[in-house]
Amino acid sequence: MRRRQAEATLSALVMTFGCFFGGKGKDSVDTPGPAADVPVQIVNHHWLDITIYVIHDGQRTRLGVAGGSAETRLELPSHLLGVGRDIRLYADPIGSLDDAITEVIVVQPGQFIEWLLESGLERSTVGVY
Repeated sequence: MRRRQAEATLSALVMTFGCFFGGKGKDSVDTPGPAADVPVQIVNHHWLDITIYVIHDGQRTRLGVAGGSAETRLELPSHLLGVGRDIRLYADPIGSLDDAITEVIVVQPGQFIEWLLESGLERSTVGVY
């Protein structure tokens, strides 16, 4: 009786360790790696520095500052894209009451965003390439 109980216990331990330490078989599916950050190119034709935010999942997160009359490259961290990968960009000029906000943007892996901020922010345009 004790011998069968010991064999059953040993067999259970071997199976447990085999499942825990076992490697992937050649037929197993690889999980995708972490998604890459999304480049955001800001072309600022406005004379003021502008703070750039991303609106995602109901909250606003600061990306950085685009210098006045300059081009700025920012990185949108992939974890801010959420499940639907849809965002909005928000521009808040430093020292002004004006602002600009994009429509909803859906960003797929490998794409980048270019936002042209005009001196009249209401004329600004965004593109996803």
